[in-house]
Amino acid sequence: MVRAADTLLPQIAADLQITVGAASIVVTVYALTHGTFQLVVGPIGDRLGKYRSIAIACALSAVTVALCGFAGSLDTLTVARFASGLTAAWILPLSLAYIGDVVPYDQRQQVLGRFLTGQVLGQLFGQAAGGVIGDHFGWRAMFFVLAGLFAVAAAALAYELATNPAASGGRGTQPSRGLRADYASVLSNPWVRFVLLVVFIEGAVLQGVFPFIGADLHLRFGLSFTVIGLIVGIFGIGGLFYAATVTPLMKRLGQGGIARTGGLVMGLAFLTLAVQPTWWPAPIAVLLIGLGFYMMHNTLQTIGTQMSPEARGTSVALFASVYFLGQTAGVTLAAPVMDRFGGPPLFVASAVLLPLLAFWFTRRLAKRS
Repeated sequence: MVRAADTLLPQIAADLQITVGAASIVVTVYALTHGTFQLVVGPIGDRLGKYRSIAIACALSAVTVALCGFAGSLDTLTVARFASGLTAAWILPLSLAYIGDVVPYDQRQQVLGRFLTGQVLGQLFGQAAGGVIGDHFGWRAMFFVLAGLFAVAAAALAYELATNPAASGGRGTQPSRGLRADYASVLSNPWVRFVLLVVFIEGAVLQGVFPFIGADLHLRFGLSFTVIGLIVGIFGIGGLFYAATVTPLMKRLGQGGIARTGGLVMGLAFLTLAVQPTWWPAPIAVLLIGLGFYMMHNTLQTIGTQMSPEARGTSVALFASVYFLGQTAGVTLAAPVMDRFGGPPLFVASAVLLPLLAFWFTRRLAKRS
């Protein structure tokens, strides 16, 4: 859902007789609402129950996403994308918070690693299917497919709520006290503020730089956009490799060791991108960035589910929003550097800062433990 519209922009622009630049507002408005509305959904999930809230969000998303397919103008499509961002924003943070409520902490990182498989496969499917379905059936068909998937998910979740007592879990340890009180409670904890700072920096230093890898490969080595798309897509394979090996990694490295190793792996990979004399090391480097990112970020996610158990939905939603804001800040800061000096200075900065961030985080984590 998040990535599908990226590859549909040329078809949307041609059908609505506008430029691709004008059509890109449907991506921007979705990202904006999806990221910021997460700040609101946490207290709602704490009050209503997270599983129930996710089921409602899927049902609403089936409607709002279908409306995207029926849109007859850029204005109506933009409004529909805005609405779909509001409804879909509930799903990821409340899912993480639900896992935090029902899975014991010593098993949580492994469960979140398997949960991560769905996220990665969704990203890969969205980017690939958006182009394929758009080419063969038109851009509207992709939104109808997504709406159908949301409807199936909503029906399955409703069935679980009706038949499985475990699905009624996912509440905080105490009722939500309201938006302001919940956020005051969460942000009064120094450890929570530290974790959020780390997540913000991670989003800025990694996701703020990663989007420029493709542009660098094109400018320095003249690669086609098809080849660049395949190379950048390898990032997700690194995530799948981590999800498949998270249990033995936990036994061998422990929680802090996984995050620390992930930071080092990302640092080595970004350094490779900065100094590579030809393009062929790039696929390996992107694979390692994906592996290292999920090693570190999954650890942060696990910590994020335990930051404030009394308002878990609120704290995890804040975690997700801060990460999104870090990405936005990172891209904003990196763009002028890319325009003036190219990609290598950005890659060197990430190569230095990501390992330092991982060591800083794991050192504080060890002291807290």
